[in-house]
Amino acid sequence: MAEMSDSNLDKPTIIQQAIASCCGAIITSLFVTPLDVIKTRLQAQTNTFSKGKCFVYSNGLMDHICVCENGDSKAWYKKPGHFKGTLDAFVKITQIEGIKSLWSGLPPTLIMALPTTVIYFTCYDQLSEALKSRLGKDDEHIPVLAGSLSRFGSVTVVSPLELIRTRMQYRSLSYNQLYMCISSKVATDGWFSLWRGWSSTVLRDVPFSAIYWYNYEHFKKKMCKEVGANEPTFLIAFTSGAASGSIAAVITLPFDVVKTHRQTQLWESETLKIPQRDCTSTWAVMRKIVAKNGITGLFAGITPRLFKVAPACAIMISTYEYGKSFFSHLNEKMNQRP
Repeated sequence: MAEMSDSNLDKPTIIQQAIASCCGAIITSLFVTPLDVIKTRLQAQTNTFSKGKCFVYSNGLMDHICVCENGDSKAWYKKPGHFKGTLDAFVKITQIEGIKSLWSGLPPTLIMALPTTVIYFTCYDQLSEALKSRLGKDDEHIPVLAGSLSRFGSVTVVSPLELIRTRMQYRSLSYNQLYMCISSKVATDGWFSLWRGWSSTVLRDVPFSAIYWYNYEHFKKKMCKEVGANEPTFLIAFTSGAASGSIAAVITLPFDVVKTHRQTQLWESETLKIPQRDCTSTWAVMRKIVAKNGITGLFAGITPRLFKVAPACAIMISTYEYGKSFFSHLNEKMNQRP
């Protein structure tokens, strides 16, 4: 009993879990953002972005819809460049525009990504512990339940912030103008209007989390057993994260395509002042995509999604696990002091 209480004391606290997830989010963003900047620039040279058109931009933690503007200095995505491929683009952007260009748009992204990641990962661990005490330590439903509930909670909490961020991005509003814009929206459409787009995000992110955490815990346990480790090493967490992230990305891709389609349609209609029909359901958008492009249309962009999701999941979970392990050993040392 004493051993049990000691091991519980050594476990990372909620604050330590939050710090570990925060560090993981920053490291993931620093590694993955350049990949998406390069991808966007390569896209821009083959398909010219016209004014008012949108493209998806990601930092490994969250996606952003960017509206193309006139060719001013801020339009980093439209800067000319004759790139032969990813490596050539990396070298030329670094040499001509400076290393900072590879992290275009990162600071405002982190303001949104950090609270989302902290809520998500901390809730997952807390829910896992609570469910283990009720369902038993080895119950296979725990990762699915904890992953789904934690993602559902983080998406719901952050959804109004996402709306505010997109409004600020798209119209360059001051805080006073933003307040007026939101209050008039709430007065006209009610408080639930702040959660616009929530359903398509939930349909993509909740199944992704359920599949991801189930596979991650399964792969982690299996690999730890094979090497005889009590806790996952950095390599085990990295490999398990990449594999489980890839599986979840492929299975949930149709919902990602629908979410992107709805977001870009909304942004383009507002930018180009095209009247938009009333918001169609996720299933209606799916039927529309299938009718236009066939079933393969729902799996468009599978390769770039895998190239983004696999390393992002691997880096995030391995740094998070490493952070928790660091705090666990630190707590152990602190508890051993007389």
